Amino acid sequence: MVIKDLFSTILSRRDAAPESSYTARLFAAGEDEMVKKIGEEAIEVILAAKGQGDARLVEEVADLTYHILVLLAARGLSPTDVESELAKRRK
Repeated sequence: MVIKDLFSTILSRRDAAPESSYTARLFAAGEDEMVKKIGEEAIEVILAAKGQGDARLVEEVADLTYHILVLLAARGLSPTDVESELAKRRK
């Protein structure tokens, strides 16, 4: 439920003025910036997993998840698309 609510918030900020929120700034900056942030966050997940403790790992996974949701929204995709793919892979 939290991811669905967060994704709705992200969608509501897609066309907002960039100065109104970080999410709106990401959309305005474009896909290259979104992908750059995903890369940075992925590295931070790895670093947290390798010695910064579980709390830090959870924080970094949350940051990575947020940035992935922004990219999905920018591409006209949704968490449901990811859920469908995961369901297809389940055996």
